Amino acid sequence: MKIIRGIGLGIAAVIVVFVIKGFIESKKPSVKDDYFKDFSSSAPLELKYSQAGEYEVVFCADPSENSGIKKVRFWFPAELADNNRRYPVIVVVNASGTPAFKYEPWFRRLASWGFIVVGNEDPQAGTGETTSVMLDYLLNLPQDHMLNGRLDTENIGIIGFSQGGAGALAAVTMYDNGKLYKTIFTGSAAYPLLASNMGWKYDVSKISIPYFMTAGTGETDDKGVADMTKEYAGVAPLASLIENYDVISDDVLKVRARANGAEHEDMLVRSDGYMTAWMLWQLCDDKEASSVFIGEDAEILHNSNWKDVKINK
Repeated sequence: MKIIRGIGLGIAAVIVVFVIKGFIESKKPSVKDDYFKDFSSSAPLELKYSQAGEYEVVFCADPSENSGIKKVRFWFPAELADNNRRYPVIVVVNASGTPAFKYEPWFRRLASWGFIVVGNEDPQAGTGETTSVMLDYLLNLPQDHMLNGRLDTENIGIIGFSQGGAGALAAVTMYDNGKLYKTIFTGSAAYPLLASNMGWKYDVSKISIPYFMTAGTGETDDKGVADMTKEYAGVAPLASLIENYDVISDDVLKVRARANGAEHEDMLVRSDGYMTAWMLWQLCDDKEASSVFIGEDAEILHNSNWKDVKINK
């Protein structure tokens, strides 16, 4: 309680900022169509995986009785209608005030790499509760649903940014069905003390699946404070990545990295390439994608777009 009291005013200010940001973001699209075409990189695999994949994508949505979820939204390869394949699944946890329909082009681009990508409308998903509820729904789709029997439930990944990063970590560590996820990626996940004070508790020490954690080097993610337990440190300071990385067992594949020059709001786009490569490697055993992370010549180790990289395998 001493820590909470010590940074109470700072946290209160942060809560106000998140509420205002959520309201503003809920009124405007987060990304434009074909946003990824504006991204450039001298690293060939980062550039490749930041762009659209080869699959044509279609969309459907189901209403939900859950007041937070409102709708479960699916983006998936159009070819699914013509075969009997099961496709790897990626569950996405929204950032503050950013329901899935506000960043549809991001979902569509990711699905174009051969995934069924699933989101919902919850603008405050940090507890992981609606994500857990949504996962249960995916596992028990109605018999006549077009995606019934088409989800590869042995290969489910989870992604979250900002508040959604905390929500993804909570979904994996705080709920019984969290054990069904095969891998996790977070972009600028709210650091543990901030998340706890905001009501988004997670226990990163319980992570037992491959984890790729990222953040930006900009001041909105890392204010460079001396002690993040005494004052607001930004949403995802380097110290928090190091802390989260170190508390996870070394038996677990783990990667941490920061996007050079990226502010907090940049991370959705700036992490696209390597986030996609990570999911292709972990859920599809894609050998080319794995070369971003494996070995002394791993591309991420030599890419000036990224710094503070550490990989334990």
